[in-house]
Amino acid sequence: MIKVSELTKRYARTTAVDHISFEVEKGQIVGFLGPNGAGKTTTMRMLTCFLPPTSGTASVAGFDVLEQPMEVKKRIGYLPETPPLYQEMRAAEYLMFVGKLKGLSGTELRQRVDTACERCAITDVRSKLLGKLSKGYRQRVGLAQAILHNPDVLILDEPTAGLDPKQINETRDLIKSLAGDHTIILSTHILPEVEQTCQQVIIISKGKLVATDSVSNLRGRARGAESLLVEVASRDGALDTAAVRERLEKVTGVSRVTFKEKREHGSAFEVENRKNSFVRGDLVRAVVQAGWDLNEMRSASASLEDIFLQLTGEQSEASTEKPKVKEAAQ
Repeated sequence: MIKVSELTKRYARTTAVDHISFEVEKGQIVGFLGPNGAGKTTTMRMLTCFLPPTSGTASVAGFDVLEQPMEVKKRIGYLPETPPLYQEMRAAEYLMFVGKLKGLSGTELRQRVDTACERCAITDVRSKLLGKLSKGYRQRVGLAQAILHNPDVLILDEPTAGLDPKQINETRDLIKSLAGDHTIILSTHILPEVEQTCQQVIIISKGKLVATDSVSNLRGRARGAESLLVEVASRDGALDTAAVRERLEKVTGVSRVTFKEKREHGSAFEVENRKNSFVRGDLVRAVVQAGWDLNEMRSASASLEDIFLQLTGEQSEASTEKPKVKEAAQ
């Protein structure tokens, strides 16, 4: 649905976006992440034909952003961080106005407005002035205008910024309900939102693409090796956590053992093994031979926040050493 190849944007001596390439399949929700100034907004503006790229190509629904910008715009719904609302207009009046700008009219326009109001749960405020609505309702009206013409692609820039927890959950559920019918690019700084909403993640730093993959695959790549959560218990109830750490660290292939917490029936440890080492069987034997009980052993996943900081941190260090393009893992 979206194909980007070597896309670049330069301003005088500054390179805002530096030869990035990625693809987004139809119906996916993709999280677009990066530190402030990484080039996210510039990329989205190029995809929406607001800015022309300096070099490279990008296409949306098969139409090139440079050669066929009007066709691209017909197939994109865009919600900027601050919704483009006219405060003195009523919600339904505003949506009718936007619909006319997008080429809708008559019965089709009224039906699209009704559908958008229902999907975005703003039917109860459609007669109210936009200036009188809460932040959450204004975000919903902004999303309604983005889906009004039933676009193939939705580009949402910080759609939950400034919302309270209840509004965030409602907006998140709304975005998830739009998947399948629309391909969605979601730019956000709320990393748990990406974990719960997105099937794919694109991370850029200093204008360069550093990762594009599923959240689960990124966790594995960020660790570079398996990390296990192990719960150990003593039959007499008196467990020496230092002795457990020492015993587990002696297992071949284990790089580090960290005590995590005391639990009702035992103590939890995080065990990290070296790359290409499989230590589960040896860990089980070590625990049993020491006379302890093994209550649990499971993978301990890295959080998306850890992955984000690790990937963008590595990119920052690389760019201070010498100018080079870090190859994005496919």
